[in-house]
This record gives sequence, C-alpha cells and structure tokens, in this order.
Amino acid sequence: MATTVINGGLGYGYWMLAARSAPQSTVGTATALISAATAVSMGANLGAGHMFIQRLPGSDAGSWSRIVSGGLIFGAAVTAAAATLVAVTAPAVADNFGFLDGFAGAAALVCAAVAVTLTTLLDNVYVAHRAGQGMLLRNLALAAGKIVTLGVLAAGTQPGGALGAGAVVLSWTLPILVVSAYSMASGPRRLMPGARLRAAGISAELPHLRASLTGHHLINLTQAGPAAVLPVLVTARLGADANAHFYLAWMTASMLFMVSPAVASALYAERTNAARVSLHRAAVVVGAVVGVPAVVLLVAGDRVLGLFSAGYADGGGTLLKILVIAALPDAVTNLAVAHWRSRGEFRRCRRLNAVRAASCLVLTWLLLPGSGVTGAGIAWLAGQTGSALLVVLVAVSNRPAAGARCCLGGSKEACVCGLVPDGDDAATRRV
Repeated sequence: MATTVINGGLGYGYWMLAARSAPQSTVGTATALISAATAVSMGANLGAGHMFIQRLPGSDAGSWSRIVSGGLIFGAAVTAAAATLVAVTAPAVADNFGFLDGFAGAAALVCAAVAVTLTTLLDNVYVAHRAGQGMLLRNLALAAGKIVTLGVLAAGTQPGGALGAGAVVLSWTLPILVVSAYSMASGPRRLMPGARLRAAGISAELPHLRASLTGHHLINLTQAGPAAVLPVLVTARLGADANAHFYLAWMTASMLFMVSPAVASALYAERTNAARVSLHRAAVVVGAVVGVPAVVLLVAGDRVLGLFSAGYADGGGTLLKILVIAALPDAVTNLAVAHWRSRGEFRRCRRLNAVRAASCLVLTWLLLPGSGVTGAGIAWLAGQTGSALLVVLVAVSNRPAAGARCCLGGSKEACVCGLVPDGDDAATRRV
C-alpha cells in the first residue's frame, strides 16, 4: 500500500514538474510515447510476473535462478521485438504517431517498453516472496530518480527555453533502467541465498512461459491492458495534445486505480503461500485506502488539475470525476478476479476480463470523436460497471443454499464448505 502511495504521489509531482517545464505539445508527445511503451510491455511480458508468484514460493536456489532469469530475459526480449515492430508500423497506420518515425523515436519506445517490463516483473518477484518492503524501496528510488533527473535536465536548459519530448522520456525511462539493473544485481542474494541470474538453462522455462501465456497472461492482458491502451486510442483519434489532457487526468485518478490491483496481487500471493485471507478483508483494505482520496478528487478535482495549469483543469475536470467514480466497480472486478484466480478458475477470470476490456475499448473508440477525452471516461465507467454487475450475478447464482457457508481462502480443493452439525452426535458432513 505504501508503494501505491509513493507511485501516486511522486508520480503526480513528476508530471507537475514536467507540465511546468515543457509546453503542452511536448507533454502530449511524451505521454503518448510512454503510453505506447506501457501498452507494448503489457502485451509482450508473457505473464511472467504472476508465474513468479505461482512458482517461486518453496523453490530451491537453482530453480529460483532459472525461473526468474528465464522470465526476465524472455520477457525483455519479446518486449523489445514488439516495440520495434510498433515503431515501424504505427506511423504508417496513424499520422498522430509520427513522433515514432526515425531512429530516435524507435529507440525511445524500445527502451521505455523494456524498462516497464523489467520493473513490472521485478515487482512481482518481491510480491512472490511477500517482501513488500523491497518493492517499496525500489519504487521510491525510481520515482524520486525520475523527479531528480527531470529537474537536472530542466535546470540545464537555456534561460527562457523549454524541455523537449526526448528529455521528458529520458528522465522517465533512465531511472527505471538503473534501478532495475541494481535490483537484478543485488536482489537475488537477498531474496534467495545462493541464487543468481544467469542465461544458462533458461530454455527449460519455455514450456512454463507458454502455459503462462494461456493462463496468467491472458488474464493480466484483459485486466490491465485497457488501462494501457486507452491513452493510445486517445492519441490515435484526437492527437497528442488531447492526450496530454487525458493522461494527466488519468494519472491523477490512477492513484485510486492502483490500489485494488495491489491488494488483489497481495491476496493472490498470500493464498499461494497457503495463508487464509478473506475476500472481505481485502475489500475493507481497498475501501479504507481509496475512500478519502476519492472524496477529495470528486470535490476538488478541478483544483487538483489546475496545479498543472488552468488548461488542464478545463480539459480534464469532468473526465477526472468520471474516472474517480469508476474506481469502485473496477475494484469489485479486480478483487473478484484475484479470488477466482486463487481457486484456479482461470477461464472465468479470462471471460470476465475479456468482456470488460472489449466494452471499454470499443466504446472509447466510438465516443472519442464526438465527446472528446470525456468520452474515454464514459466508456471506462460503462465497462467497469458492466463487469461489476456480472460479478454480482455470478456471486448470486453461486450463493450456497440456506444453512451452508463457504470459505473464501485457499484453493478450491482445500476449501471445506458448509461444515454443519448433522444429528445429535454433532457429526459433520460436507455440503
């Protein structure tokens, strides 16, 4: 939870500094490239992160080294290849992605996408070990590093000058790569004594990565993919300038959207480690953390965006309020998916997330031309609300009969439901 606060608060400070150091067009181009890099990483990281959570607990040093090395190397390689393909094809498909044309744009996209993949997978290594403090320190270092790097670059500009989009992207990407490199060098010996990252033997991980593609990766892709793709659609339909308004409102609301996925990952990790954690407890944690910030953003969202500039408040104030409201149904779906995933019900997770993703993205594409960036918020709210209603329908249809009760932790096989007295001898039976 502290990691979520750090990412949200320092990320907000970083983009505020960027908005005050660069013109809106520059911020729009930088956020469009970073959005594209995030979307590429989301599609190409092979789902190795949740594979780490599933397989690392209980593994020996040799297996740990092979699992983590294989996930990081193959995930980064596929991400780099996918980013290169996008850099080559996107400018030809959409004129608004012309900033990717040429070596500099392609290199920036590849580096940013690989950086996102590495930091995402490394965070999941810490989650797998229930070592939240390590993830907190990593994210604190890279978030502070972004601000420091951007400040140094801004201070180096000529008087009256402004930062270029390349400088903003560099300040965002470089700290992630540096912190990720340090984590890969020092993390193994802290998390698993005797383990080390190496390329030897990682081919044995290919069958596991293929299995992860059809299991965890499709769930992750349909769950978090729309959030990564939404800014890309805004850029494609409305241009980079409009994406600046959308991205800063989206980034502000993401302080709420980051909470339920963080709790959901922790819930899955705890149950993988055979801990009994109830869905109710996870929901209480989400509500306690999200409640006050959500009220603040609903009441004073325009003034919060106004800290960037008056133009950002005018362009994204209504959008921000819609996104804040959407955080509630989004949390319902994320926690439900984590619960079903811990029970091995991957098909149900994929189907629910597929419906949510398709509805969000299709509605966004249709609404953007007529409603501007606010249309993306309306589409997001509609998709999240629809998926939350489906969760409720599934819960109601699967509700135990009267007198039975069902536990909420552990695997489906380990779940003993409805141990109720049967007769005067107090013997029990399984319902």
